[in-house]
Amino acid sequence: MPAPTRRTLLALGALTGLQLLCGCTDDHPAAPKPTAADPDRPLRLRQLAATDALLADYDAVLAAAPADADRLGTLREDVARHREALAGTLPSPSAAGPSASGSASASGSASPTAGPTARTAAELAAAEQRTAALRLADLAAASPELARTLASVAASDAAHAAALGNTTAPAPSPSPSASASAGALPAADTAALQAALAAEHAAVYGYGVVGAFLPTGPQREDARSGYSAHQARRDAWQRLLAAGGASPTAAAPGYRLPFAVKDPATAAQLAAHLETQLTAAYADLAATTALREQAAAALREAALRAAHWGADLPALPGLAAAS
Repeated sequence: MPAPTRRTLLALGALTGLQLLCGCTDDHPAAPKPTAADPDRPLRLRQLAATDALLADYDAVLAAAPADADRLGTLREDVARHREALAGTLPSPSAAGPSASGSASASGSASPTAGPTARTAAELAAAEQRTAALRLADLAAASPELARTLASVAASDAAHAAALGNTTAPAPSPSPSASASAGALPAADTAALQAALAAEHAAVYGYGVVGAFLPTGPQREDARSGYSAHQARRDAWQRLLAAGGASPTAAAPGYRLPFAVKDPATAAQLAAHLETQLTAAYADLAATTALREQAAAALREAALRAAHWGADLPALPGLAAAS
């Protein structure tokens, strides 16, 4: 499955800093330039605490059930990747080995979400759900870039919980028309929302193709459900843009498929591709000021559907191109 790129419109179809040396003969080294304080530092420490607690839970379950090492080890690697992404510029010990995990944060305080140490896959799934909720709780206070990361990590946490057998239905997605601020949206929010709308137009078209190649049965019902969900979200984005004084992006006359669809197997692959690509548009939308909650919900739902259709999700859905 190709990794999504930023601002994907779904056609279905370091600067290395050079430190200049001066020729001065002054014996005193130049004073280091002050670095700007990271406004996200408190949030990052809080998120690292929760991630360390989750890594400790994985280690406890792996120790109790070594037969599940392959399955759980892959999920744990994702959580270690989450830690790297959430740490940002903070000094962070390696989370790749068991010794790096634990219930203490970088500041030494216990994770606010940590319950009793998980001992079974079911308890681990519950821990993933609690951690996902913490990611979302910090969305509003985060910088745009950290908000994108939090939304992506929360989606991954939810997908992990589902893979571990937690079928608890997530809270209903917030209604964009009801929860968004009245009036015109900021320009950056409008651009990101137009990109998400374009992606939904393409997803609706693509699900029409998916359904046409699936026989009557559970998979076809899943495709019908996905088609309806994307129609509803498309319509919600159109209403929100119109209410904000923007002209909603229109659907293209047609879309080029990324590969030939000729049977149920390739139809399922197309559904997985559609959902995986949608995560990029919603990761971008999660960086907006007015629509983070709705974007994070849409990102989570796309990630869960992608996994359901057999996609091999990256550790950071929607951010794979930047990871």
